[in-house]
Amino acid sequence: MAQKRQEADRSPLTRQRVLDAAIALADRVGIEPFTIRKLAAELDVTPMAIYHHVPNKEQILDGIVDEVFEQIELPPEDLEWSAAMRVRCCSAREVLARHPWAPPLMESRTSPGPATLGHHDAVLGCLRAGGLPWTLVAHAYAVLDSFVYGFALQEANLPFGDETDVGEVTETVIQPLSAEEFPNLVAFTGEHVLQPGYDFGRSFEFGLDLILAGLTREADNHRRHD
Repeated sequence: MAQKRQEADRSPLTRQRVLDAAIALADRVGIEPFTIRKLAAELDVTPMAIYHHVPNKEQILDGIVDEVFEQIELPPEDLEWSAAMRVRCCSAREVLARHPWAPPLMESRTSPGPATLGHHDAVLGCLRAGGLPWTLVAHAYAVLDSFVYGFALQEANLPFGDETDVGEVTETVIQPLSAEEFPNLVAFTGEHVLQPGYDFGRSFEFGLDLILAGLTREADNHRRHD
């Protein structure tokens, strides 16, 4: 493994290699501390060497956001629209969990790359192929992505990961609370959160299915009134 890494380090610097290193750096340190100087150190090159392939930081951010969109599965064309969107949204959640810095940037770029544009086009095409009028397509896309991005942000910032972490956080934060002063919070924690098998992530598919069911009903209403 070390030999392969050394061989990769000696490979010529390219735009793709810069973007791959930028994603790895952002995954490790986050986007706020991300600098060209740190990226240059990651690649063992000078900052000017990076600028030869990607002119500035904004274009690097454009590039790594495009790489993230490339990793998200497109809505399968052989599925009914809501099932296809479910596949796409679940894939987006998995990808964003690997790149927790990405959600705030996903819709902020003013120079979107080909993967970003292709992804948006495919999602719009899926919704439109399901018979949704353009107004409902707009609502559906906005609501679904707000849920996906918001859930990803919330999940990435939770103070716990597995059941052990939940127990530690509860012991520190919840258990000292008075059940008389905060009865619902204490009851919710003891009777639900601390029960075996608790997984915050299960709320994602529950919420996604509620949204898709609501959109399906709205689409059916539109068709009946056309």
